[in-house]
Amino acid sequence: MTNRETQIRAEHGGIFALWAFVVFAFFVSPIVSVQAENISTDFNEANKLYEQGKYSEAAARYETILQAGSVSAPVYFNLGNAFLKSGRVGRAIAAYRNAEKLSPRDPDVRTNLQFAREQAGGGATVPTLRWSSWIGRLTLNEWTILTMIVVSVLFLLLAIRQWRFNLKISLRGFLMLIGILGAFLLVCLATAIHQEFFVRSAVVIVPEAVVRPGPFDESPGAFTLRDGAEVTVLDQKENWLQIADATQRTGWLPEKNVMSIGRLRQSKK
Repeated sequence: MTNRETQIRAEHGGIFALWAFVVFAFFVSPIVSVQAENISTDFNEANKLYEQGKYSEAAARYETILQAGSVSAPVYFNLGNAFLKSGRVGRAIAAYRNAEKLSPRDPDVRTNLQFAREQAGGGATVPTLRWSSWIGRLTLNEWTILTMIVVSVLFLLLAIRQWRFNLKISLRGFLMLIGILGAFLLVCLATAIHQEFFVRSAVVIVPEAVVRPGPFDESPGAFTLRDGAEVTVLDQKENWLQIADATQRTGWLPEKNVMSIGRLRQSKK
């Protein structure tokens, strides 16, 4: 390839990059800005509706924000408050639990969630192991970042040890400590991934949900769950969910009778 051909290709690449920047600056960037502004406006309007005592309307507006893709702990928290004020306890618990997934150490979220559970009056939470609750104190992203940092430090020290042989003995104890910490964090990360992607929870959102032994309307009722009861989803067949409640009773109920605790990704501000 001649120098002239190289220069022409470089010029074409520069022109392409310039056009890409122009397209983003003049077309994409304004759209993103307008969407963010609209979401902020909707959030403020929803808050005003809540302050005016129009709780059902406020809840509908918060749900619109979430459906638009603006997933955040404040939106779910306010949605839970609106549901609770409008008497929809099960939906409030589901909203608070979603807020807790995004902001697990927020004391207001945890306090309101506990209050909503008390208001359920017969709704029962699914018992969780102590280690599972401990894992939930960090989000999946936080466990991932923490694990990556420690593992990166471990590999960096191993590289230094190979490069500076005279540090081999002095780094031995520190390497062992970092290795144990890294292994522990990998186990925690694997547990967090399992809880995020393989454990599905839901909350009953109707006054009484009839749980049946099979996924059919013709199946006799086995037991009932009240609004706010929290369950673990074991299986799904079409519009029916197989669930287990707090006492490990199992059965099937229509999917429309519960609100699932979703896998959430917090929107970037």
